[in-house]
Amino acid sequence: MKKIINLISGVALLGSLMVLPTSCKKSFLDEEVINSRNTSDFQKTEGLDGLVIGMYQSLKFHFNYTWAYTSTNYGVDEFTVGGDRTEQMWNSYDGTLTPFNSDVQAVFDNMYTNINSANIVIKNVPLYYTGANKNIRLGEGYFMRAFDYFKLVKQFGGVPLQLESLETIKDEFTRNSAKEVYEQVIQDFTQAYNLLPATVTERGRITKWAAAHFLAKAYLFRASEINNDWNTDTKTADLQNAVKYADLVINSGQHSLATNFSDLWNFTTVDGANETNREVILAAQFSNNTATQGRYGNQVHLYYPSIYQTLPGMIRDIAGGREFQRMRSTDYALDVFDRVNDSRFWKSFKTRYIANNAASLPKWVKGSAPTPAQEGQAKFGVGEEAILYIVNNAGDTRYTPIVAGADPALPTDIARRKPTMFVRYFAGQPQSYLNTHGNYSVGQYVALSKFMDGSRNLVASQFGQRDGILARLAETYLIAAEAYGRMGQYAQAIPYLNSVRDRAAYKEGEDRSAYVDGGVAYKTNPAVTTTAVSYSDKNTYFESNNIPVTTVNTLSSMHLNSEADIFNSTKDFYDKVGASSNADKFTAFILDERSRELMGELMRWEDLARTKTLVARTAAFNLEAKPIESKHYLRPIPQSFLDVLKINGEALSPAQKQAMQNPGW
Repeated sequence: MKKIINLISGVALLGSLMVLPTSCKKSFLDEEVINSRNTSDFQKTEGLDGLVIGMYQSLKFHFNYTWAYTSTNYGVDEFTVGGDRTEQMWNSYDGTLTPFNSDVQAVFDNMYTNINSANIVIKNVPLYYTGANKNIRLGEGYFMRAFDYFKLVKQFGGVPLQLESLETIKDEFTRNSAKEVYEQVIQDFTQAYNLLPATVTERGRITKWAAAHFLAKAYLFRASEINNDWNTDTKTADLQNAVKYADLVINSGQHSLATNFSDLWNFTTVDGANETNREVILAAQFSNNTATQGRYGNQVHLYYPSIYQTLPGMIRDIAGGREFQRMRSTDYALDVFDRVNDSRFWKSFKTRYIANNAASLPKWVKGSAPTPAQEGQAKFGVGEEAILYIVNNAGDTRYTPIVAGADPALPTDIARRKPTMFVRYFAGQPQSYLNTHGNYSVGQYVALSKFMDGSRNLVASQFGQRDGILARLAETYLIAAEAYGRMGQYAQAIPYLNSVRDRAAYKEGEDRSAYVDGGVAYKTNPAVTTTAVSYSDKNTYFESNNIPVTTVNTLSSMHLNSEADIFNSTKDFYDKVGASSNADKFTAFILDERSRELMGELMRWEDLARTKTLVARTAAFNLEAKPIESKHYLRPIPQSFLDVLKINGEALSPAQKQAMQNPGW
């Protein structure tokens, strides 16, 4: 029998991933992986069920490796390069980011590989599927094809539309326009919405609400500035449809916002309660089943943490994670939050570590100890706080840099304080978004902690086991709000924004110093055999803000009373991004609100590209990023694809390849 062959990536890829059931599975994804099947297998109900499960495995790709963050969160306003510069070209947009880049190729190839599987499902289910789930399987096929083409058009613009499965080698393709790709994406998501069920019994299966969420998002993207050359005729209807489908999800009764923003990141154990939170609409299903982890597992936990293992009293552990220090938070990432009233900052970033290494505890030395009798003694012990990040504002006079030989009694010299302390602003330093200040560094910065994973089985393991969230209800609210704002109906946007912002406010009696991240899963992890861990359940809220301990709610400060609160905001950088009209201010505000809610969740570059604000925002907030207006709103088409293309049986000439390539590449 013929093997399924997919050449659209420039490489013959045998067979779509096929999985067959095994006994004692915990979920429908805990399966035995089989990498090669014949076409006849996909002419049977069992084979098609397995092929669909294989498509679900493809969702893990979006969290697997460096492409997860390079193509989504580098070169933006929120994050810049940390202490490891391996993938810096994605942030700087320098000449070393080329069509030959392996992450560019990986995104392109993997989307088309799964599209080929979806094409088989869409073709074969009506012909051969005899089970009760026939419409559901067909809906899953349409969803996956739409999902992958949506990713492709967001990254590359117009791409070839291949809507039939490839059973023979094909090497002649033409690029469709972005308009044509969006038409197909919306058509497929609509089919998925109509076919998929409202509820499922197997956790992780796609529902019609996932299709509606992404359909709303696709309409919003098609109506955005990057498509202004051709979207005039559809823009108003698209924005209305974005609201329509977002409302369907919001009012479905199947999803609701997490009560506490930290509930989303409080990962305590593999497949635990956190991973069934009703806010999550779609997630890539990772687990501790090594047979289905794939080549990489969920690796996003690696890229955001800053260095802690080399600091006094510290050693790397499972709870603190492996700190690849790729994604360094910018000053914009810190100042976009109202850090007094908006709990999302303190529930998204890690600011405190506990000493876990007696061998490297710092000692008082002559001239620095409070009393001569303390010279040679440890400044603090294992189990006490060892690292503090003070996230203060310019104008704070409490801290001065380390001064050699200074008076030991000098209270503001951070060298005289017990733990290692990183201070954002020293006394006398002006506010800046591009220049250095304080003693943060490329390797030591306030780290995003949403993806922390204390369930790994080794300190050195890169294989994260927590699910990867692909869609959650808070974004659905923001999609509807943005669509209303783009239609000039600002008052209608306010309730959607307040649903998210009101949840973010501190509640009456809430402990503002309380903190949790997924590192806390170490407590249920049998691989953790020591009581000395770096994990702290506290943040530096009060130290950073320099305010008395309080438990009063902050709802009044977070709640928007009218659109005037948006247009008159002094906290949304309108001057820095050149927003003067109400329409521009609203766009700037919604981008800031998306940062506050969705910071680091692997979608920022696509937001800045679609709104064509990438150049202005990186100029204002990311010193190293230098995107070019005429080039960097799209990624390059992979050279591996162009090099195998043919026209009338002949390889493309250099000029033909350039014509197929995106502008500027």
